[in-house]
Amino acid sequence: MDGNGRWAEARGEPRTAGHRAGIEPVRQVIRECVQLGVGALTLFAFSSENWRRPETEVATLMGLFMEALDREVEELHANRVRLRVIGNRQRLAVRLQQR
Repeated sequence: MDGNGRWAEARGEPRTAGHRAGIEPVRQVIRECVQLGVGALTLFAFSSENWRRPETEVATLMGLFMEALDREVEELHANRVRLRVIGNRQRLAVRLQQR
């Protein structure tokens, strides 16, 4: 999940448009994995280097994570999909940690 911001900038759009556009492919991959019976899927969605981005961009990314979770949680639960964050969760937005 690298390059969403650059993808948007190359099209003359704000980086956040690229981050938002990256949500749908993730949704599609998860649905396909459920259909195929894939037992585990690892997504490298936010690395420690991402914390060096401008504070507003990090806040936007955290907001997008929450929006996606809020929108998809029922389907994820219905399909018995569990989200596990690998790495240091302490810097994640409190609301995201609690989710």
